[in-house]
Amino acid sequence: MNREIEFGKTLEEVKHKAREQQNFITKAEVEEAFQTLSLSDEQMEMVYDYLRQNKIGVDEPVDADAFLQEEERNYLDSYLEALGAIPMVTEGEREAITLSAMAGDADAIRRVTELMLPEVPQIAKLYTGQGVSLEDLIGEGNVALSFGVTMLGAEENAGEALGMLTKMIMDAMEESIAENAAEEKSDRKIADKVNKVADAANALQEELRRKVTVEELMEESGISRKAIEDAVRVSGGKIEAIEAPAKEEY
Repeated sequence: MNREIEFGKTLEEVKHKAREQQNFITKAEVEEAFQTLSLSDEQMEMVYDYLRQNKIGVDEPVDADAFLQEEERNYLDSYLEALGAIPMVTEGEREAITLSAMAGDADAIRRVTELMLPEVPQIAKLYTGQGVSLEDLIGEGNVALSFGVTMLGAEENAGEALGMLTKMIMDAMEESIAENAAEEKSDRKIADKVNKVADAANALQEELRRKVTVEELMEESGISRKAIEDAVRVSGGKIEAIEAPAKEEY
């Protein structure tokens, strides 16, 4: 495997492991993960810095609440207050309920969902600041939870069942973040294309001292007709330097 690809893959694995450990990982665990790559001390420090920038504590816990915006903190307080009415249980009772849910008991499945609801915002706090709002992260986590409780029977014991639910919640939030990042990247590409056409049209308009036609812009800039027409369409016709096509008469 290419060294750079292996490094990136290992870094993602380390980050995911830290997420599963409530955004905490030890230097020993990180060093073990990167052992085959034989990184220098300086490179390892860069890895640690990257993890800390992603709100992951290295050898010491990180305070996820410290990264919340005031609006998010207020929303979280209200949300947790609403969940406060859910009666809590002991670990033994939680295990018994989970086992019943794994056996298909509908009331137990509903109860497991209730007991896991307060876990969702705690997990969501680990993913704030990555382009998706805390409210949306909680929403994604709740959807994953409602789906996951129907699959508990596939696990061997209560611990694995609850671990599976936690993983599904985390995966849903990570997928939402990835989709948002991809959408933003696509939006930036579209904006860049529109700006390229607009800049070329403005420059030609200044030279000709009038609005320019699509054909003139194609010839002068080398930009294809489709790219120009797409840019005009996406901008809502706001590229004023380009002359609007004449309307056909009927």
